[in-house]
Amino acid sequence: MNMDRTHDPTRRSWVEAANATEAGFPLQNLPFGVFRPPEGDARAGVAIGDRILDVAGCLRDGLLTGEAAEACTGRTLNPLMALGSEHWRVLRGQLSALLSEDAGDRRAAGHLFPADACAMLLPVEIGDYTDFYASIHHATNVGRMLRPDNPLLPNYKYIPVGYHGRASSVVVSGTPVRRPRGQRRPDAAAPPEFGPCRMLDYECEAGCFVGPGNEPGTDIPIGEAGERIFGVCLVNDWSARDIQAWEYQPLGPFLSKSFSTSVSPWIVTMDALAPFRCPLSPRAAGDPEPLPYLDSPEDRLSGGIDLIVEVWLSSARMREQDRAPVRLSRGSLRDMYWTFAQMLAHHASNGCNLRPGDLLASGTISGAEPSSRGCLLELTARGAEPIALPGGETRAFLEDGDEVILRGWCEREGHRRIGLGECRGVTG
Repeated sequence: MNMDRTHDPTRRSWVEAANATEAGFPLQNLPFGVFRPPEGDARAGVAIGDRILDVAGCLRDGLLTGEAAEACTGRTLNPLMALGSEHWRVLRGQLSALLSEDAGDRRAAGHLFPADACAMLLPVEIGDYTDFYASIHHATNVGRMLRPDNPLLPNYKYIPVGYHGRASSVVVSGTPVRRPRGQRRPDAAAPPEFGPCRMLDYECEAGCFVGPGNEPGTDIPIGEAGERIFGVCLVNDWSARDIQAWEYQPLGPFLSKSFSTSVSPWIVTMDALAPFRCPLSPRAAGDPEPLPYLDSPEDRLSGGIDLIVEVWLSSARMREQDRAPVRLSRGSLRDMYWTFAQMLAHHASNGCNLRPGDLLASGTISGAEPSSRGCLLELTARGAEPIALPGGETRAFLEDGDEVILRGWCEREGHRRIGLGECRGVTG
């Protein structure tokens, strides 16, 4: 992976909040987002400590130069994503130098805004959204509920399974989640009924944003796929399990998934994640090797990301009683059976044209341990084993007023801890 001075764990920022040990946005991170300050229009920004740097403002003052900085003058990050990794690295180097403790020119202070005073917006105009099923642990757990003797279908270990999601209902963290309505069939001996979802669930995922895409009829070789990914965010792919159970055959998810998908507002670049890359998750003895178009030495060595993700829940009653949210699970993206590069290469392998800003999600992140299961469908065995909450409440599935909070970060000895922030949503 490309490691340079921007990853040096000893470097500090003159933005003091960025230097705290537990800071999610230190100088070594510099994630991109789109924000609206207390006064003014939406604009591209970079998180540093508890502040947001206005990139376009720095460009106007001559503090930043180049095509990548110029691409940050609009209200989305799509133009920046379209440029490619060489341009992204140039801008990252400039930002790192600008915000470093040893920067001689600190005029950038005039372009900093308190993060808690700004509104975060959807950072990308998402043309297409594809959700994958990349955790073999999640696929096995769910498969056992449907096919106890044969949980995995024959194709799972050969292709990154996915479906085309609904880009228009991807929303930024904090957007309320309305309980969907649809057809359900709770009684297999009776006709279906239409009404509000009774088995509302979350799915803890990570997503990656596509940079330069490919022309229709061409592919993206696995050896190039990693360089085509701009960065990573947290994703909550809200799911209506009772609607899903009735509609999913024969073509898969539809209305059970298209009502809302929440994403975190900050996109952590692949360059920032370089110190936390890890080998492809080991395959079990007897599993097939990836087909050649999904296999490369680079992806085997560093296609994974050691990203920790947690799910926290706060009910309306807990908030009324001033109780802290409770952690439901903790998993890692490193346990996924398929990497983002494999997902991207497979997606384009048939000539499908991907475009800058397209979102690919990992699917539910679950590990081998019960405590790492990334959705209530798994945690409660489809509602048969409700979880206990503080104050005497229990949950089989989500109730109105529940707030689900996803948190993610990377940490490794010898490197600064970097965070992805949070992805929140309240059901209602």
